[in-house]
Amino acid sequence: MPCRGLKWRRWAGAALIVGLQGPRLLAAQERWNSPEALALAERARDRRLVDRPDTGLEAYHAQASGFVLFLAQLGAEPPRLVKADQLAVEVYWRSPGQSKQIIRAWRDGRWLPTDIRYHRDHLGIVTNDFGPRIIIGEGDEVRDVPHPLSAEGRQRYDFALGESVTLAMEQARVTVRALEVRPRDSSLPGVVGTLYVDTTTAAVVRFRFGFTPASYLDAQLADITVELENALLEARWWLPVRQVIEIRRRVSWLDFPATSIIRGRWEIGDYEFNPALPPRLFAGPAIGGLRHPADSGGTWDRPLADEVLSEAPPVGEDDLSRLRGEVARVAGRGMMERVRPTRLGLDGISDLIHVNRVEGLTAGLGVSFGSGAWRLKPRAGYATDADLLTGGLRLEHHWGGSITTLEGSRSVVDFSDLPAASRLVNSFSAQEWGDDFGDYLRLDRVSLEHQFPAGRRASVTTAVAYERSASLATAAVPARNEYRPNPALGAGSFGVLRLSLRRVAAADVRRDWNGELALEGATGDASYARVRLSLSGRVPAGPGVLVGSLYGGAGTASLPAWRSFALGGRGTLPGEDFRTWGGRTAALARVDWRFTFAGPPLPLGVWAESGRGMAVAPFVAAGWAGGDVTGAPWQPSAGVRPVAGVAVDFLMQLLRVEAGVSLRSGEVGVSFDFRPDWWPVL
Repeated sequence: MPCRGLKWRRWAGAALIVGLQGPRLLAAQERWNSPEALALAERARDRRLVDRPDTGLEAYHAQASGFVLFLAQLGAEPPRLVKADQLAVEVYWRSPGQSKQIIRAWRDGRWLPTDIRYHRDHLGIVTNDFGPRIIIGEGDEVRDVPHPLSAEGRQRYDFALGESVTLAMEQARVTVRALEVRPRDSSLPGVVGTLYVDTTTAAVVRFRFGFTPASYLDAQLADITVELENALLEARWWLPVRQVIEIRRRVSWLDFPATSIIRGRWEIGDYEFNPALPPRLFAGPAIGGLRHPADSGGTWDRPLADEVLSEAPPVGEDDLSRLRGEVARVAGRGMMERVRPTRLGLDGISDLIHVNRVEGLTAGLGVSFGSGAWRLKPRAGYATDADLLTGGLRLEHHWGGSITTLEGSRSVVDFSDLPAASRLVNSFSAQEWGDDFGDYLRLDRVSLEHQFPAGRRASVTTAVAYERSASLATAAVPARNEYRPNPALGAGSFGVLRLSLRRVAAADVRRDWNGELALEGATGDASYARVRLSLSGRVPAGPGVLVGSLYGGAGTASLPAWRSFALGGRGTLPGEDFRTWGGRTAALARVDWRFTFAGPPLPLGVWAESGRGMAVAPFVAAGWAGGDVTGAPWQPSAGVRPVAGVAVDFLMQLLRVEAGVSLRSGEVGVSFDFRPDWWPVL
């Protein structure tokens, strides 16, 4: 039995439905429960409630090919793949409404440590359109939510008409009408979304929906999004061809930028109509077959990683993001919010505790108030060796995908745009060995910032701020060795304007790019201007992937030291001395040729394994810096500083060892850390 992902697009009309947009919001509130909307809902309900809407269809047998992905999302970055399961499932159906699924082939792979176990119904498709009551996660996540087209749905839901679209198919032209649905009482479990109904037969062509917060039985659930898509087969029967279900979880008591995601993507095809199905086939659990991943019962044409990237890219979630926005619009303001009004708040793990040479041991904590459009976030920290109180107060307003922030804060910051280490590793390194990979100043700041989306994975941020910077001296003592002095970087007070344009690449895909252009101008104790450009991208190259990055910046003659640029050592030019080169202008380019090698996993206990391979990336890099900056310890580079080396990612490519050699001095540098894309939350 072949296990390659079935191409649902071959079914006439299915691809056309994908482009169908949600209905436009009508201005008048009276559109809800209009006679026309209720009449269409009643027709769709009547068709769904009869045992055999088409007397010619007594039974069918189909093949379903699916991926169940477990992903982790940190902050605004795209979700990262943690675990992937690929399944081939036989689907049987017999009138009236009997169904059975058998898992014939199943394999999995892990990209990061996890012990996740899925509910059984995550490993199969939705048959019978969920039935009269919707259950997800075997009743642990959603249980007994009335379907809008069930008998109970007559009194439970409001309906409103949306757009009408004509679909041109191979054997027919079908007019589909959007029918929005929401609960009459949003405090009860219910569905919110859009049904797309064939106006001739009243069959459901597509159903896109989420749930009210009261529907969720797991306190950690943020939301569940569902899309069920049917196609007209044999010019007679609307049957499933594509399904997507996404389940997102967050820690309910903590305001931390981390989300876990279970995403199932299914394609159904190879239908056989009216086969002879024995009654014993439907005995036992609804989803039978394999109980654990195994290659028995099927062959796979390609490695799992290739299948995931081509058939179910883990971060191709633009449609799901739009669907969540559509659900929120249909529901109305505030109905879908599922956040505790008061939570602990962290931007990163090291906000709780960290160590560096100017603060010593620092402990901190934040709180987040508010669960709607407005959020208030106070935070505070205390540096023991510096006897310094830090913290701030942030007021956020979330609206239409945009965020407006008013903030006042006092913080200790590293001056560089290019961090050299994660804060977590830097704390251990600084405390134990006296190696602190930061150059710090105290920054007092009041700012007003607005961030808004600008197309796919792009955003624009504008900010106006008043900033006062002050120098900090080394105050702590490490367990071993001595700290290097902290440079005097304080520059006085400035009024600042900033504008940045940013694009974020999709993670775990072989061809994409990131980019950011940042413009800055300031006046006060001096006046200066600054521009920074960073680009990175990846493309397939033979057996590996080429990963390239380019960084450049320039400032005016009066640029203060803490807004200048520095290169050298870990994070920029491994093999060169740490932050030796710098000035008002700088440029850095790097190219890695990244290979992934398969191998047997090493057990790490019952919860995880080391992964089935590691990534090795030989690289070359070159940097240049020029333009003296008064008071800065770094100096112009006197030409280009080239380096070459290799980076190795291991333990499911979570950790990285990097070694580089300066091609001018011959010095070698070696570093150990987490992969840089994890640094923002560490």
